[in-house]
Amino acid sequence: MYDIVTIGEMVIDFLPGKEKGSYLRNAGGAPANVAIAAVRNELKAGMYCKVGNDDFGRFLLDTLRKEGVDALSPEMTDRAVTTMAFVSLDDNGERSFTFSRKPGADMMLSAAEVSEDVIKSSKLVHGGSFSLSEGDAKEATIAALKLAKEAGKLVSFDINYRNVAWKDDKKKCAEEVGKILTLVDFLKISDEEIDMVGGRENIPELMKKNGLSVVVETLGGDGAECFYKDGSVVHHGYPVESGMIADTTGAGDAFWGGFLSRMLILGVKAPGEITEDILKDALDYGNISGSLCVRSKGAIASLPDRAGIEAFRKKNGVSF
Repeated sequence: MYDIVTIGEMVIDFLPGKEKGSYLRNAGGAPANVAIAAVRNELKAGMYCKVGNDDFGRFLLDTLRKEGVDALSPEMTDRAVTTMAFVSLDDNGERSFTFSRKPGADMMLSAAEVSEDVIKSSKLVHGGSFSLSEGDAKEATIAALKLAKEAGKLVSFDINYRNVAWKDDKKKCAEEVGKILTLVDFLKISDEEIDMVGGRENIPELMKKNGLSVVVETLGGDGAECFYKDGSVVHHGYPVESGMIADTTGAGDAFWGGFLSRMLILGVKAPGEITEDILKDALDYGNISGSLCVRSKGAIASLPDRAGIEAFRKKNGVSF
């Protein structure tokens, strides 16, 4: 049985090196980060992704195995090279992306590779919009979410808009995301994506229309707001001084991986089991995870573990 199964992209993140114009190879991809975050929170995770039959693809699959995540679609493809993302960081550690994906191997994941038995053995299935943009991976992602919904499993989705993947067509991304929202229980959206769902004021109607149980808007260093039932819960997070921020890559995934992991640690198996106290606890846990993540470079390398998060809570007198 898996606690979390993720589906979507695993890519090579080329992060800026010490010398100007140099880059360092790292494993990346939002669904991969969430799966690894789950393992570091002492949960069992598996991931459906597709990589190229090349050195980069082998590196990514080896990374999953090293991190304790089961590679659920381990066959590498010859149809495209492993997808690559070149990350640029500004003076505040904020990042922008340039993708090599014309096509990329992540697009080649097929629905036939998604096992109904694996989905039924999981507690939560998580996906994101990157894999809805192009290729076979779109149908694979939708198939996984549908199987999870039909089996009564928790379903999580991260809008995670990347303009290059969608050819700068934010409206198209919003349309495709809108088609799958009835399958989703937990929706993550950033403050930069809030317009894609009609603005903050439209969230209650969005939840009612699609049967969403929880919508979380991440607010960067200002924490997050969680919409639930007829109200919302705000957690202002744990701001990090700009001089201590090394890299914001993966911070949102660290937050979401921590949030989802905490929900499962607290025993949530169905939306009806969620309480406001559980949400407050999970928001705090996720915000600590995100805060710890930005203090070092590399999305995966900086993902904190459960012991680190609990030590932070103890040090700061946080209890639930």
